[in-house]
Amino acid sequence: MRIAVVGVGGVGGYLGGRLAHAFTTGGEHEVLFVEKNRTHLDAIRRNGLRLSAKDGDAVAKPTLSTDDPAKLGKLDAVLMCTKGYDLLAASKMMAPVIGKDTVVIPPGNGVGNAELVKEGLGGRGDVLSACIYISTHIVAPGAVEQMAGPRKFFFGNPDGRMEPYRAIETAFREGGLNVELSASILREVWSKYLFVEPLSVLTSLYAVPQGGLLTVAARRAQVTEMMHELLALAKKVGVTLPDDIVAQSMAKADSFPYETKTSMQLDFEQGKPTEVETMIGYAVRKGRELTVPMPQHDEVYAVLSRRAK
Repeated sequence: MRIAVVGVGGVGGYLGGRLAHAFTTGGEHEVLFVEKNRTHLDAIRRNGLRLSAKDGDAVAKPTLSTDDPAKLGKLDAVLMCTKGYDLLAASKMMAPVIGKDTVVIPPGNGVGNAELVKEGLGGRGDVLSACIYISTHIVAPGAVEQMAGPRKFFFGNPDGRMEPYRAIETAFREGGLNVELSASILREVWSKYLFVEPLSVLTSLYAVPQGGLLTVAARRAQVTEMMHELLALAKKVGVTLPDDIVAQSMAKADSFPYETKTSMQLDFEQGKPTEVETMIGYAVRKGRELTVPMPQHDEVYAVLSRRAK
């Protein structure tokens, strides 16, 4: 199986690094990296990708590291790991090398990723939905660190079909990933969204780590209010979440180290583009479209969208 990882940043660096380390060149599976940041790419080419993670450190040397998709050849699976703001452009870039049977999996934050990928690919490939619970970032060119999270990776087809994707699940597991092929993937994706979106936007708004939200009563209440707004939105779009999903999500948040920073917060701190539009912007627009009241989201979005610009 030939697996391409597009975007070797935090999430892509972890997933691709783990797979490339497990599948050495010349084996049954090949792992190929596509990375547009030339400094990061050159470091990977010279020394491999250095991965520091809770499930073990590794130096990963993929079969190929490139910024040119035309060099990839036939692909069986593609992990689209770019940030939400780059996902459409990255999908358009990859479209010429995606075959009709290529399985394309976007595991990034948000619930609109599959739609963006489908738009960019113009009907090519078999696009699934996915999410992963992990906190990662690039610490230096050619080096990725996982700070927190259980590394649980879900993917699947919203229509519930399982058998066409069993071989990919097996390969991912053999590659060391904590992965589950889900027949209810939209429930998993929305559960992750409900968990991560309020934490991402509020750590960015207040410029504090997750612990700085959860240990302050007013901010903690705001987190739960935003989660309840997303629960109502999920119900309106037809996704059924567990009745206690907010309590589950808060317990999960409390399990992270106090100093955990979200990827959106890090992007704001470093002056990089942010996922404001694909995260909270999506919720605000969807709420207005479906007439779901989102007062907390409206208020926070008004501030963050200006700051992001």
